[in-house]
Amino acid sequence: MKNRKIISYIQQKTHSKFGRILILTGARQTGKTTLVKEAFPEYEYISIEDPVTSKSYLNLTAHQWAKLHPNALLDEIQKEPRIIESIKAAYDQFDEPHYVLLGSSQLLLMEKVRESLAGRCSIVEMYPLTLPELQTKNWNDTVSDSLFQQLLKNEASDDYLPSFLLDKCRSEKLKAFSHYLKYGGFPAISEDDSNEEDKFNWLHNYVRTYLERDIRDLASFRDLGPFIKLQQYIALNTGNLINASSIAKQLGVNIKTVQRYIKYFEISYQAIVLPAWSKNQNKRLVKTSKVHYIDQGIIQAVLRKRGGMTGKEFESAMIAEMFKQAKNELSLVQFSFLRTHDGKEIDLLLEFPNYYYAFEIKMANKVNKVDAKHLFGLEEIVDKPIKKAFLLSNDEETKYFDNKTIAVHAAMFLG
Repeated sequence: MKNRKIISYIQQKTHSKFGRILILTGARQTGKTTLVKEAFPEYEYISIEDPVTSKSYLNLTAHQWAKLHPNALLDEIQKEPRIIESIKAAYDQFDEPHYVLLGSSQLLLMEKVRESLAGRCSIVEMYPLTLPELQTKNWNDTVSDSLFQQLLKNEASDDYLPSFLLDKCRSEKLKAFSHYLKYGGFPAISEDDSNEEDKFNWLHNYVRTYLERDIRDLASFRDLGPFIKLQQYIALNTGNLINASSIAKQLGVNIKTVQRYIKYFEISYQAIVLPAWSKNQNKRLVKTSKVHYIDQGIIQAVLRKRGGMTGKEFESAMIAEMFKQAKNELSLVQFSFLRTHDGKEIDLLLEFPNYYYAFEIKMANKVNKVDAKHLFGLEEIVDKPIKKAFLLSNDEETKYFDNKTIAVHAAMFLG
């Protein structure tokens, strides 16, 4: 079992004023239930999905909740959102109860939370395993901060190793990196105790379950056909601009339907919609968003392929990894990309209050200054200084192109 960075945070949070009700949401099979059982072994586990018992919980009063179930983990709470009203009443009337609510449907769960638990709860999102988490073997292993996470916390050193070959953790980082690029980050297939066939079968089953359960929870589809086509389209075009008009013509639906479907992918934790940076009104900038699949294993399952990777898939995998690691740090950094109409493009801009970090991503095994050309001259466009610019690739050698621009191996930086 892999350790999770977020576990210490949620344990500490339950002792705070707004931690008596903790909402843990995220994609199905990211390990939410396993995590909270490990974090809160003294709490009672209640599955709201159980058809035999779930209706009985609806009839409990606030006093009965506080007396019979004062500390509980409530799983799949979106299946019976009316129970949230009872939890709210128990919270308001008694000081002792502590509850952790789990759900895999952000839309259904968050709507009810906004209505009933505003100001009473803390919300934590959980994603597939990050590269540092993939390197752990059990709950007792320390989840190390990646160089990227040190950057987020302003703890990074400017003195990077001259080569990934000198990294003492290189073997572990490469093993996790290889697994991540082939199978993704879902905990169920993160161990070495299953073969390739079993792992790809699991991924195919996940895609089917996602369509049959999560999407039907979000929308009452009479016909899943157009949504499945969009799923395949996004998998094929991960890392590309979202042209809703073009997609609508290909799928035979209207633009608003395409926009709604893409929103479903985002709120069910399958994709990241990356906005275009557009704060400079004097520059002709592309304002269309990009979409990045969150998990490379799911891309392969949707497209029914094994192995092999496009440059755009590699870009999505790196951006998704940075997104997950930032979420684990509870960072408020803003993610975007930048593209000008004359062809200058930055794959990722991270915005902090007083500066930016810029990232260009290449799958190449060897890179040079030409590959980093879009990272130069950025401060003529953006509204704050570029603190550091990175070219992430598979090149083992670390290269400094100037005092702000550096090429580093993606696994060394993110692992």
